Amino acid sequence: MSTTVSPLAPKSFPDMPDIEGVQFSTAAAGIKYEGRTDVLLATVAAGTTIAGVFTNSKCTSAPVDWCKARIGAGKAAALLVNSGNANAFTGKKGYAAVELSADIVAKSLGSSKDEIFLASTGVIGEPLPAEKFSDVVDDLKANQGSANWLEAAKAIMTTDTYPKISTASVELDGKTVAINGIAKGAGMIAPDMATMLSFIFTDAAVAPDVLQNLLAGETCNSFNAVTVDSDTSTSDTVLLLATGAAAERGVDPVTSMDDQRLDVLRAALADVMVDLAHQIVRDGEGARKFVEVRVEGAETDQSAKKIALAIANSPLVKTAVAGEDANWGRVVMAVGKAGEPADRDKLAIWFGDIRVAVEGERDPDYSEAAASAVMKEEDITIKVDLGLSEGKSSVWTCDLTKEYVAINGDYRS
Repeated sequence: MSTTVSPLAPKSFPDMPDIEGVQFSTAAAGIKYEGRTDVLLATVAAGTTIAGVFTNSKCTSAPVDWCKARIGAGKAAALLVNSGNANAFTGKKGYAAVELSADIVAKSLGSSKDEIFLASTGVIGEPLPAEKFSDVVDDLKANQGSANWLEAAKAIMTTDTYPKISTASVELDGKTVAINGIAKGAGMIAPDMATMLSFIFTDAAVAPDVLQNLLAGETCNSFNAVTVDSDTSTSDTVLLLATGAAAERGVDPVTSMDDQRLDVLRAALADVMVDLAHQIVRDGEGARKFVEVRVEGAETDQSAKKIALAIANSPLVKTAVAGEDANWGRVVMAVGKAGEPADRDKLAIWFGDIRVAVEGERDPDYSEAAASAVMKEEDITIKVDLGLSEGKSSVWTCDLTKEYVAINGDYRS
């Protein structure tokens, strides 16, 4: 956890409403560092439903395997999250650690072990000292109270420079329903079905299969549309929990994908997820620039996204942004290497509102001064029009700076 806050950090944090049926507590268990808050326990009301999306990495962490094996039941009692140790690539010790972690929490709460969900973030390859949870679980249970969203977000930080929280609310059946989320992530960010860690809660009553459909659908254009460094974590996890407390206020449960109220619920969930995804990019390790890469005119949306990611993940593009260099030739390079349909002579490129290239060559009205002025801004849009069809996609990334190398060179120390 850095002591220097990213220059792209939010200037203020939103007021987070209570989510009825959710309680938090945090503790310092000494997982990696002494005296640092590194454990979060969230407990949820009986009847809470849960959905999850997880990394497609073939080297998944033990907590990811634990959650994937239990998410299908759609029921949750509690969530235990630790920072400082990812419990990934830890062999049989990793599985023993998740068993012990869940057992410690389940016995303390009097819950089923299979309704305890786990997530870990930090160093890969170091055995997780799960026995340390025994030393703090009684305090965690005793201190459970109205969710302190900022403290919860702080407890799961690693190289993050600020906590990431977001909220949205909608009207269902004339009553206000809230959606709150927290996330962590700054490096090893090129999500593949999720982001490093994110936990989202709502007081709506939503059936597990509907909840899963909502979460999976909105992941594509939020957490799966950001990249810091092209590396997918072993621990990527997003969990969405619905306590159902709103039903007691007269909000009918959502039990079908045909429910017309899903549109407003989905839009609010999308707002929270996109906001959290953007915050992760804005906290990218060493980041000084927030970049939207917008690709239009592709043969399909999928093709557009692949091209956008090729641009966003290019070290040459990202270092040009860091150097405030309007080097559109590097964008051409990234389009060409993406392996997707493209016609050089139909290609047009913009930095911000400045068109720098058109019809396969430099724009005749190109102004180096105008393009350079765009590159000095904190928020930059790189737009590419392939001129082939209607496919489009946007992804978000950051620049690549010397600080990124320094942070990751010292990560395990």
